[in-house]
Amino acid sequence: MKVSVIIVHYQVKDLLRNCILSIQKYFQGFEYEIIVVDNNSPNSDWKTLISEFSEVNFISLDKNFGFSKANNIGVNSAKGEYVYILNPDTEIEGNYFKEVLDFADSKEKFGSLGLRMHNLEGVFLPESKRSVPALVNSFEKLFTSFSDKTKTYYRNDIGEFNIAEVEIMTGANLLMKKSVYQEVGGFDERYFMYGEDIDLCYTILRKGYRNFYYGKYSILHYKGESTVKDKVYLNHFFGAMNIFIDKYYKKQKPFQYLLMKAGLKFKYFLEESKI
Repeated sequence: MKVSVIIVHYQVKDLLRNCILSIQKYFQGFEYEIIVVDNNSPNSDWKTLISEFSEVNFISLDKNFGFSKANNIGVNSAKGEYVYILNPDTEIEGNYFKEVLDFADSKEKFGSLGLRMHNLEGVFLPESKRSVPALVNSFEKLFTSFSDKTKTYYRNDIGEFNIAEVEIMTGANLLMKKSVYQEVGGFDERYFMYGEDIDLCYTILRKGYRNFYYGKYSILHYKGESTVKDKVYLNHFFGAMNIFIDKYYKKQKPFQYLLMKAGLKFKYFLEESKI
């Protein structure tokens, strides 16, 4: 089998249905499977999809383990040479994935790949291609909105329709060989949600593999449909940033670490005051 699509689901039944239909419509020319891992959605209506899509492997968890662990559970069941981590609020938009897989096959030390993403209005989502978080680009991300052509947190030096090596893509659509995923240990389960994709892509790079942004083709990403922007969200979002900084900066770059921690704390205070 060529590719296993891993979809972690949480109470977005209708979007999940559209996502599955888009895969079935456009995945042609190779053997694939779809694995849906439900993170104990409070609304059980999603289970009607089990009979509708009998060929899909549905895994129902007895608690919400978070994005990282649920994906790791899904990958453990995967039979494909490649695994494609895909959000349920996305849709494949064309018969291009065989070309994407051929591209991955052609690259030595292939690590991971992400497609261009846009929202419902057709607006490009800049998190499709990013740099490794560091002192300057982290402050840019938190406190500014640069839109120039320099290599900042969002790789603005790379055109949105280009194909290029980048450091970081998003976990909303992330293709990699299952063997590489397993070699690097999969998603770090300390991340409940947010930040785990940054960590995984960075770990892949540190192991000597190459990551690619494939802007030639796009997917639709509704983005955040199952997320409520409350204090729980803030704690997960900023908690993930703190995990990454603690993991890679505390011992290696202590001065930058202190500055980044202070910036995060201040930004959290600003966002909390808006709730």
